[in-house]
Amino acid sequence: MTMAAVDELAFHEFEEAANLLVETPHAATTCRSDQLTSQDHVAVTVGSSVGYGAEEVEEEGDKTAVLDRIKGSLLPWPGHNFVRHHLRNRPDLYGPFWICATLAFVLAVTGNLTLVLAQRRDPSIHYSPQFHKVTVAGITIYCYAWLVPLALWGFLRWRQGARERIGPYTFLETVCVYGYSLFVFIPTVVLWLIPVSWLQWLFGALALTLSAAGLVFTLWPVVREDTRLVAAALLSAVVLLHALLAVGCKLYFFQPLPLERVVPSLQAASLPPNILLPPTQPHPMATS
Repeated sequence: MTMAAVDELAFHEFEEAANLLVETPHAATTCRSDQLTSQDHVAVTVGSSVGYGAEEVEEEGDKTAVLDRIKGSLLPWPGHNFVRHHLRNRPDLYGPFWICATLAFVLAVTGNLTLVLAQRRDPSIHYSPQFHKVTVAGITIYCYAWLVPLALWGFLRWRQGARERIGPYTFLETVCVYGYSLFVFIPTVVLWLIPVSWLQWLFGALALTLSAAGLVFTLWPVVREDTRLVAAALLSAVVLLHALLAVGCKLYFFQPLPLERVVPSLQAASLPPNILLPPTQPHPMATS
């Protein structure tokens, strides 16, 4: 194509554009730079929306993983390793942290509610809010969920030097295992509000069995390569410490009523209605 032909073609295109502009004077023209800007803007918008969607998918995946780990801690099964089947080399501190916080809060609240319900049944019981139980519960639960895994992890690391075939879990995996094992005590503590002593101990025994079984099944692949004495002593210590935590929480936060309040009630119920008990003399307070 010659230069004359090119110039003629360009002239015809310019003439058509001018005629179109005359016919529609309010029409807006679009230059190539505007098109490029528009395309770039669209590209950035699409990229940002994809990134936001990826963050949402990742957050939903983390929540699903936490729920899966909670279910795994509630349903221990022989040969079903919690670390291998649920953590998958991705331990988290989100679940253990909030499980410990929730358990400490529920312990303190239900411990106070127990006294409130007892006062409604017996008006002679004096109740005052015990806010210190929140601090006691928090310190107890968090110390147990961190110091015991630390000691266990250190012992397994030491035994790894003695037995090269032993491959202990990492510290975060050990903390994660202990944190999720405490979840079963949250509904158990709520059920302890039922004012039936044998039923409370039954719920506590079931929760302790499930939680301790999850720990034993998880630790067994690590300690089975060691000597039988060391393996038995280690697993026994793990179960004993778990039992001490459960029993200690039951006895401290759900204290039974004092005997001096129970015995007069029983005596009044056994006597005829026309016989009145003599008033009890207040016991002198011991001064320090």
